[in-house]
Amino acid sequence: MAVSYKELGLVNTREMFKKAMAGKYAIPAYNFNNMEQLQAIIMACIESNSPVILQVSSGARKYANQILLKHMARGAMEIIKDAGSNIPVALHLDHGDTYELCVSCIESGFSSVMIDGSSKPFEENAALTKKVVEYAHKYDVTVEGELGVLAGIEDEVSHEASHYTHPEEVQAFVSKTGVDSLAISIGTSHGAYKFKLKPGESVPPLRFDILEETERKVPGFPIVLHGSSSVPQEYVDMINKYGGNLENTAGVPEDQLRKATKSAVCKINIDSDGRLVMTAKIREVFANSPKEFDPRKYLGPARAELLKMYKHKNEHVLGSAGKA
Repeated sequence: MAVSYKELGLVNTREMFKKAMAGKYAIPAYNFNNMEQLQAIIMACIESNSPVILQVSSGARKYANQILLKHMARGAMEIIKDAGSNIPVALHLDHGDTYELCVSCIESGFSSVMIDGSSKPFEENAALTKKVVEYAHKYDVTVEGELGVLAGIEDEVSHEASHYTHPEEVQAFVSKTGVDSLAISIGTSHGAYKFKLKPGESVPPLRFDILEETERKVPGFPIVLHGSSSVPQEYVDMINKYGGNLENTAGVPEDQLRKATKSAVCKINIDSDGRLVMTAKIREVFANSPKEFDPRKYLGPARAELLKMYKHKNEHVLGSAGKA
């Protein structure tokens, strides 16, 4: 039976984005796949008084089970209430690739969906996005589209090369589709291996010229950055120290993300950093306590470290702390 996100206590992203753009900060959009990640996200946002978008990819939905996911979202809202907090929370489908998947998510309590037709020709992308928008808006669910292709690999999203967004297409896409927000490609990338750097090389800067031109074409329109993990070196080093093998990983520098929040960018997606933090702490426990076999004893420290990292993002990168 279909359930409305309003019954779960969730909100869509419309008001969130309006406030973020006016306040020159970005809403954190954190991906989760399991209970510990969800607990860390929720507690970090309660403690830093930050609005939040809980993101679920189609892979995460398969992994966690869509029925359980709905109740996890409901449980998260109960935790917030119990803590005496009222931070706004949206539940968002990340990289939905079909109309049917978007419909299924809307019927199971998602307050926001992304339809990613960015790999299709412009007209096909616009037609698919419009179809999703027309269905979603009947239920007051917000829709994110995408123009331009990000390189990298994360869940089912895999692209060899990046194609920057063409600002001149943005205006036509927004007016044709009625979409509520738009993910653009300005040099961010999916996964932990965002940039293949040679020794001594630094990460190429984001294309702020494309962002500024996009803003001129659609003033006041909400822009989203995907693939915005910073891949903190301390966690990469910890993974490698305790038996991992991550080579030449590099993410988007946090100061560039801070700069982006001062523009029309009002939602920033972060997934890989959470994966790195969890893996680093779990490896550390396994290396230092090889006899340990109680999942709570390694997932607990991972959750605590995740909470710390999410709070840092809210307070020092996205500027969303205190904005709930």
